[in-house]
Amino acid sequence: MPFGVGPRTLVAFGHDVVVAALAWCLAFWLRLNLEVPEPYFSAMLESLAWVVPLQAVVFWTFGLYRGIWRYASVSDLLRIAVAVSAAGALVALGLALQPQPTGVPRSVLLIDPLLLAVMMGASRLLYRAWRERRGQLPLGESRGVFVLGAGDAGARLVGELAAAPQWRVAGLFDDNGGKHGRSIHGVKVLGGLDRIARARESLPWVTHAVIAMPGSGHAARRRAAERAADAGLRVLTVPSFDDLASGRVTVSQLRDVELDDLLGRDPVVLDDAGLNGWIRGRTVLVTGAGGSIGSELCRQVARFAPARLVMLDASEYALYTIEQEFAREHPQVAITAIAADVRSAPRLAQVFAKWQPQVVLHAAAYKHVPLMETDNCAEAVLNNVAGTLATARAAIASGADKFVLVSTDKAVNPTNVMGATKRLAEMACERLQEPARTTRFVMVRFGNVLGSTGSVIPRFREQIAAGGPVTVTDPNITRYFMSIPEAAQLVLQAGLMGRGGEIFVLDMGEPVRIADLAREMIRLSGFGTEEIRIVYTGLRPGEKLYEEPLADDEQTLGTPHPKLRIAKARASGDDVLSALDRWLATLANDPPEDDAIKRELARFVPEYQPQGLDEAASPPGSAHRRAVDAPGTGSSTQAADRVEPAPQSGASPSAQPDRP
Repeated sequence: MPFGVGPRTLVAFGHDVVVAALAWCLAFWLRLNLEVPEPYFSAMLESLAWVVPLQAVVFWTFGLYRGIWRYASVSDLLRIAVAVSAAGALVALGLALQPQPTGVPRSVLLIDPLLLAVMMGASRLLYRAWRERRGQLPLGESRGVFVLGAGDAGARLVGELAAAPQWRVAGLFDDNGGKHGRSIHGVKVLGGLDRIARARESLPWVTHAVIAMPGSGHAARRRAAERAADAGLRVLTVPSFDDLASGRVTVSQLRDVELDDLLGRDPVVLDDAGLNGWIRGRTVLVTGAGGSIGSELCRQVARFAPARLVMLDASEYALYTIEQEFAREHPQVAITAIAADVRSAPRLAQVFAKWQPQVVLHAAAYKHVPLMETDNCAEAVLNNVAGTLATARAAIASGADKFVLVSTDKAVNPTNVMGATKRLAEMACERLQEPARTTRFVMVRFGNVLGSTGSVIPRFREQIAAGGPVTVTDPNITRYFMSIPEAAQLVLQAGLMGRGGEIFVLDMGEPVRIADLAREMIRLSGFGTEEIRIVYTGLRPGEKLYEEPLADDEQTLGTPHPKLRIAKARASGDDVLSALDRWLATLANDPPEDDAIKRELARFVPEYQPQGLDEAASPPGSAHRRAVDAPGTGSSTQAADRVEPAPQSGASPSAQPDRP
């Protein structure tokens, strides 16, 4: 048996030989009005002896037996059509070269290829349909599913799910009225999204819905998810349009709907040409490279082909994880993984001297507000301020072109240690910026991000899986949010645009209510708030009800990018660096109690509003504003251990974003 030719291939080849003989005979039969008289019968048999072998050679030559019948597709039908056409042309040529008339009617030369193509194609499609039907599980064992979206992605999904025995597609839904009542791969478009609940009532065995709308906006996908969840269906979605277009995944790789699928924003438009010119062929160093923001910065930088990407992190496991990811996903990017603490000036000097990075993205920071507020104040100052200063000075010494500090909206009128340390890091970078200095410093502020380390989303998911309750600090707490990729992309865009000394503020959109997030997650999980309770526990130390994107007395200037503005921050004193260095040295050697650290922070950052300190103990001249709840909300501390009342109608989905 020839190499690569198995029994199934020989059976398929034999089938086509038999079909070719039948088609030739049928062509005579149809041409002669369903009766083949004797002269033509002899001509049919004589020609059959050489026509069928000739067609068989053509079929084999055109590779009709490389495919698998159970996966027969349009491409296989096209290949059959081409092979049959070529065979028909050769048969006609063979008859024309005969020295004597053959008695074969010329119309047979047209009828035979048509019959042959139909019979060969139909055999394959019928076999595929039989295998798919045979492979399907009984109705009680398979999972019924509605597909939301009857576009290209929906059509591909229906085709792929048809080959999966565990799924049974019951119908499609699309708001395009022109598609209603039509069928895709034998599955009917039952109507618009508003008809999902009614269809579920008549088809109770359907348990899932898949949103196959990767190119639609978030509002459309949110509406689809809401309609499906209201009908009591578990909601899944196909991968993003970018992932599908890149070929990394297929439509049938379904996953649960995440909140950023519903709460995301319009895609960021980047200056790809400018970023390519800034990053391509240069060495880029990212601190905190194993964290949520740092790792995404690494991924975004990799798109622009840096000469080398130096990934620095103090966590061995986080560094190993991102290194392995790049070895697997971005083998073309030269990477160096550096285990180092940003507070260690000697270690940083060694790293910067060796690799000479031209671009430094500083994302390393302690960022969890309650943890840094009590018992860890000294570490927050040393990591967020001393670490920033040490990294910035190493960048200056090595002649780096740009130093980009990833900051936070909690640096605006901070009420917590984390925010105050980030504001102080901003002030230090502002003072390091000098006109004659090669290194330019750019600061970027943004709010919480979905899915980053410390996110409440995984915590909410765990609480729901455990049967509740879901804990929310306050019914009125709101946060700004964006996705991790959006934040990282805008950090790069700001770094490109910065000329030195600016604080860029990202457009965070509208604030979202965390209680609405909890309700939406409960609903997407197939429960109601009467089954999974929401309990309000009160604000944690250092938390605000509302985050501020800009301080009250700051002004912003527009930029060419619609999602970036420049904040005109308060000027810091000329001697801030020398005083700061003295304090940091003392803090490292003999850290005082938390209250003393907070008071000293307030001297450096006048707008800092430390909570829990006596007004008499507040530093003189500090511009303290009492951290109070918004008018009409009442004291947040009174919210402790309150249980969510009956669910409110019309609650819009929201998200508790992560700390940047």
